[in-house]
Amino acid sequence: MDEVVGMAWSDKISFEEIKKKTGLSEKEVICLMRSTLKKKSYIIWRKRVRGRSSKHRKKNKKKFNYYEF
Repeated sequence: MDEVVGMAWSDKISFEEIKKKTGLSEKEVICLMRSTLKKKSYIIWRKRVRGRSSKHRKKNKKKFNYYEF
C-alpha cells in the first residue's frame, strides 16, 4: 500500500503505469489515497493530480509525440 501511495505522489509515474504494476485503476488509486491520507493531504494531492498531464499518459502523448516510434 505504501508503494502505491508513493507512486501516486510521484509526478513522473502515470496512472497507466500504476495500473500495469499493481492492477489498480485510477479510481481505485483515488479511493486508496482518500482512505490512507489525512483529509488535508488528500485535498492537496487531488489538486496537484487533477490537471497534471504527466499523470495521464493519453494527455502526455499529445505533447510528446516525437518520443514514440
